[in-house]
Amino acid sequence: MNDICRHTRFLLAFVLAGTAAATAQAAETTYRVDPEHTYPSFEADHMGLSLWRGKFNRTEGSIVLDKTAGAGSVDIRIDVTSVDFGHEKLNEAAQGKELFDSASHPQASYRGRLQAFADGKPGEVVGDFTLHGVTRPLTLKILAFKCTSHPMLKREVCGADAEGSFQRDEYGMAAGKEYGFDMTVKLRIQVEAIAEPSVAKSS
Repeated sequence: MNDICRHTRFLLAFVLAGTAAATAQAAETTYRVDPEHTYPSFEADHMGLSLWRGKFNRTEGSIVLDKTAGAGSVDIRIDVTSVDFGHEKLNEAAQGKELFDSASHPQASYRGRLQAFADGKPGEVVGDFTLHGVTRPLTLKILAFKCTSHPMLKREVCGADAEGSFQRDEYGMAAGKEYGFDMTVKLRIQVEAIAEPSVAKSS
């Protein structure tokens, strides 16, 4: 009898563990970045006289979020050839070897983990930023975060505004350093992402 009881308890524990795992997995949602509402932007020093500001017009990626577990990940890919300073000649110059060198490094990326959750909302992203072929750690602070139902798509959409800063010469982009340019670049990522439609699994 004791052996039967132990076996029954083992099976019950196994079933409960599997149920808990399935529930946790079901709480995880993947959101596809909306390129029409996602524009990473930045500002950089120009000899201490002014700040250059620009944005990237083409971005893609995904966000995975589990509000219940307080976990998630971010994968953002940026087309650096889409940089837009609002100045055509500067846009062209930025593609050269002194800055983005887009012929060799056409894409920048940011991949990280969502952390510091409060009330189901993440407070920061801890990850790695790849630019100009160099990858370094970069933490982004999330200034705003909200999820709601998309009025037209009838699926959940989440939006966030995150910021961080880095030294561009650490990424091999030291143009202007000899003239006293501050190498600090402030990066800000404005992003909206739409939940992927659920797909029923066949038995």
